Amino acid sequence: MKVNLIGHPKNQLIEFFAELGEPGFRASQVLKWIHQRGVTEFEEMTDLSKLLRAKLAEIAVVEGLKPKTEIVSADGTRKWLLALPDGNCIETVFIPEDSRGTLCISSQVGCSLNCTFCATGRQGFNRNLSSAEIISQLWHVHNELRSDNNRRPITNIVLMGMGEPLLNYEAVVAAMLLMLDDNAYGFSRRRVTLSTAGIIPGIERLLTDCPVSLAVSLHAPHDELRNQLVPLNRKYPIAELMDACRKYAAFDRRWRVTFEYIMLKGINDSVSQARQLARILTEVPAKVNLIPYNTVDGLQYERSDQDAIDRFRDVLLSQHIMTITRKTRGDDVDAACGQLKGKFTDRTHRSAKLAAEAVPLESLV
Repeated sequence: MKVNLIGHPKNQLIEFFAELGEPGFRASQVLKWIHQRGVTEFEEMTDLSKLLRAKLAEIAVVEGLKPKTEIVSADGTRKWLLALPDGNCIETVFIPEDSRGTLCISSQVGCSLNCTFCATGRQGFNRNLSSAEIISQLWHVHNELRSDNNRRPITNIVLMGMGEPLLNYEAVVAAMLLMLDDNAYGFSRRRVTLSTAGIIPGIERLLTDCPVSLAVSLHAPHDELRNQLVPLNRKYPIAELMDACRKYAAFDRRWRVTFEYIMLKGINDSVSQARQLARILTEVPAKVNLIPYNTVDGLQYERSDQDAIDRFRDVLLSQHIMTITRKTRGDDVDAACGQLKGKFTDRTHRSAKLAAEAVPLESLV
């Protein structure tokens, strides 16, 4: 099979060209053709020799993902269903705003975790995405959105789509290196955000290999409740997670770890729970995103009332914790936080099992 170069960061391309007897600067040339100009045919890469172009055509390809559908929300949010070579499909979302444009990227086909409020988790899991499949989401949307005057519509990348990024560590880091590379997309580390449910070894590795902005899906202020909402917490409890976040934020004094907190009516939205949350964030440079729950078919959770969200926010603000309530975008086309599904074969059989079960809200702490 031919090698797909679209997912190779610079270090891998240098090794690839070294095996062909070519100098390392070929990597920078090819990166620019693929990611900055959207060129997929080696023959068009005119600063390469004809001999090298012919050789590359024999052994390599540049192939992105093909869109199956595109849906545009009433608020302008755009969602693509992208086809993978094995027949599975993933979803990618672009959220335009006046001063920024955020692209939400998937890292797995489904999700191997089972957060009880998330549509992706209920679908089960098929496999990890390759680095080529991860970066192809950015490559496709970048080429689709950019205009003739070279305006840059995508200003921020968030790995908050389908899957847990730190359970697909190598491929995610390779893709992020491309996002950061000035010969590819040139994003700053602060404009690339990786969201995790709390894989502590991955957080520790990331700090060495590819430090970017970190977001943690917290959703509860104590272990007893988080064990039920985010079962991963049984392996990596809150105290250990806070310690890892504190060390991560120390990389740069300007950095804050973003804690994502879905507001579930009667579950995690009380004033006393806000005070508990403030206490566990005391020693962590933190920003809290309060996320109004977005409806997922088959789940009984409800969105917290606006008054409850405001009271929760005010408690955190009174403790000098930067807190915002995230504006819901794209929920009319199931493109909002926690709603991404895709289309794929569930190898875990979790989707079939959960389809017959109701979430016992009354059992939650």
